[in-house]
This record gives sequence, C-alpha cells and structure tokens, in this order.
Amino acid sequence: MRRRRAPERHVAPDPKYGSVLAAKFINNLMWDGKKSLAQKIFYQAIELIEKKTGEDGMKVFERAIENVKPRVEVRPRRVGGATYQVPVEVRPKRQLSLAIKWIIKAARGRSERRMYERLANELIEASKGTGAAMKIKDNTHRMAEANKVFAHFKW
Repeated sequence: MRRRRAPERHVAPDPKYGSVLAAKFINNLMWDGKKSLAQKIFYQAIELIEKKTGEDGMKVFERAIENVKPRVEVRPRRVGGATYQVPVEVRPKRQLSLAIKWIIKAARGRSERRMYERLANELIEASKGTGAAMKIKDNTHRMAEANKVFAHFKW
C-alpha cells in the first residue's frame, strides 16, 4: 500500500528574470544553502552566454534545458525472480528535474577554471545539441531502445 502523494511545492520566480525555471535551476545549483552564490554563478553564466553567442542568454538556457530533457528512461521491474529494465515514458516534471541535474553534473565535471564558465559552456553546447549532458540523455534513450522488448512489462 502506497502512502499519499507528496504535496506539490511551488517555487518563487527568480528576482532578475522572473523565471520559475531559472529559480529551480539556481536551487539545484546551490550547495550548503548558499543561494546568493548560486545566483551569482547563474547570472554570470547567462551574461557570458550573451557575450559568446550574441543571443539572449535566457533563450539559450531554455533551449539547452529543452534539448536535454529525456523522453524515455528505463526503470527496473521484478518479474518472477528476474529484474528487467523496462522502458517507460518520463513525466514532464521528472524530465525537467533530470535535465537540470544532468546539466549541472556535466558542468561540474568540466575543466574550465570558474564554475560560471563551465556552466555557460555546458549550456551553450547543450543548446546546440552537443556536450556531456546531451551524452547522458542519448545514453538513457539508447538504454530504453535496447530494452524495448521488455516494454510489455510496463505497469
């Protein structure tokens, strides 16, 4: 028996752009409750994107998130003693949170000197459909494609 669903938390939009998506991204970027530092890193990254690409930084950011969102993923399902990796469609909220987490993880793994540079470059690459975050998405899709034969175990 499952418990009741967790209540949905609403995030206040970020102060500079008034975007809920940016606020969620900043919250995921934050470490040890240092929100002002996370905001500074995010806003510097957006400014750097505008300098490098000549486009609106928020547009590039939104395109990057949209590109990295996974459509399908595999979830383990036990059937008669065996565990199968069953491909399932990803709910929209989970798509967003996975995309944000993957971009931040990829940015942290980069070799640039400052975090805002890493983040800016990762967002630029993701908006073009390349980069480490896109690789994670492609691997997820490839896993789902490879395990398509177990799709009938969906629940």
